[in-house]
Amino acid sequence: MRSDFKEIILKGIKAMEISIKRDGLTLKGDVLRPEGGGKCPAVIIFHGLMSDRGNPRRNMFVDIADAAVGKGMAVFKFDFDGHGESDGSFSDMNVFSEILDAAKIIDYVRGLDWVSEINIVGHSQGAVVGGMIAGYYREYVSRLVMLAPAATLKDDALKGSCFGIEYDSYNVPEHITMKNDNNETFEIGNLYFRIAKTLPIYETTSLFKGKTLIIHGSEDDAVGVIGSKRYAEAMDNVRLEIIEGENHGLCKFSLDNVVKEVAEFLSE
Repeated sequence: MRSDFKEIILKGIKAMEISIKRDGLTLKGDVLRPEGGGKCPAVIIFHGLMSDRGNPRRNMFVDIADAAVGKGMAVFKFDFDGHGESDGSFSDMNVFSEILDAAKIIDYVRGLDWVSEINIVGHSQGAVVGGMIAGYYREYVSRLVMLAPAATLKDDALKGSCFGIEYDSYNVPEHITMKNDNNETFEIGNLYFRIAKTLPIYETTSLFKGKTLIIHGSEDDAVGVIGSKRYAEAMDNVRLEIIEGENHGLCKFSLDNVVKEVAEFLSE
């Protein structure tokens, strides 16, 4: 279902603001199309925890979208439930709810007659969701990019750790309060951690057999690089790049190169 469809401008590129429904929640997003219209490949971008789809300021997702459109691809960016402009409470969000969001987004995009193929780009938790949805919808996805995938969220939940905050993993607290890089406060509900402990992350993602690019910084202090190495062991047709000295946002010194490499990989 499509509503609230209006034209906006992002970094000089014409975009359409769109919204779709998922179980009564409205998910807000943007679609950017290359000039001239016509049939073209699509890229779906999935953001990470305590983030959003990005806006005209300097932002990884905006830069990747800009580069992909420059390569002749359309780009879809949505806020997950409880994030950005989408409906829902952040404390009710979990990886399963984001998979439901992603499934609805995939269904929306593949229903457009001008989309020739679907590619996925995800960062952090969005990379975990993107990888799992690529496994679930493997016949519809051509290429997958996972940037600093947060697959160790399962390991952390099993041992009772959340971004350095320790808790009893058996007696999970009702919520854990977190802050993002902008010092904004978020409360993560206990269902998030209960679900995280049982996620079939690698099993599901490895069902995807298309070309996959994984990029991770060696100095990522938010999620362990070991998760990316496990993906590389579990998956076929995958290229893993570890950038020495780079952080979780891949923005310490590598953002421009990462954006260029992702756009080139998607347009090969």
